[in-house]
Parts: sequence; structure tokens; C-alpha cells
Amino acid sequence: MKKNLHTISPKGVHIILDLYECSNISILNSSEKIEKILKNSVKKANATLIDIKVHKFSPYGVSGFALISESHISIHTWPEKKYVGVDIYTCGDKTLPELAADFFIKTLKSKKPTIVKIERGIYAEKF
Repeated sequence: MKKNLHTISPKGVHIILDLYECSNISILNSSEKIEKILKNSVKKANATLIDIKVHKFSPYGVSGFALISESHISIHTWPEKKYVGVDIYTCGDKTLPELAADFFIKTLKSKKPTIVKIERGIYAEKF
């Protein structure tokens, strides 16, 4: 059976951040501060928070996940490397994932951020 693909509007935006040389180690190793940053990033993205889970590793590192109606925002920190990985995946046309990305970069004081933006769900199969 032959499949034809046609272009449609993106269903979501996925922003992947690699934040290098983050200068405030106390933030990167605090589950309370990371949880607060996640909550504020959801607001910046104009998204709807469902739940947040944060886990502190020993001796270093924090992982956090914000489940939002529009998808998710996650963060993983390596304080000893001054590195943070962030995923911001939002769907719909009311969200502002770029503002959340800027918020993470500024709040975590990354001197060398890298940003990858992927439009998700651009193609749909038509049978």
C-alpha cells in the first residue's frame, strides 16, 4: 500500500537545552530550588501545571519533572560539572516554550547555553 505524506501544522515544540558553565552550584544541588524553578518555568511557558516530581541524588545532582497539560518540562543537574540538561516540550498554540528556555538560561546563569528547537508532528500519514 502506498503512503502519501502531507505537511500539517506542528503539533508541538520541543526545546532541548544544554546549559554549560552554570555559575550557581547551590541552585543546581537543591531540590527545593529546582522545584521552584520548574514551577516558574511552567508559568513562563504559559502552560498548565498538573504535577511536579523532584529527586535529589547523593552526593550531587537533582532531577525534576513537571507534567503539564500541554506535555512536560524536565531538568537534570550535574553541579560538579556546572551542567544542566533541560527539555521543554509543549503542544498547542497558546504556550511560549521559548520564554521558558530563556528563563532557565538566565536563572541558572549559564555562560554557554546551547539550544535545539524541534517542531514535532509536522507530518501526518494519509492512507
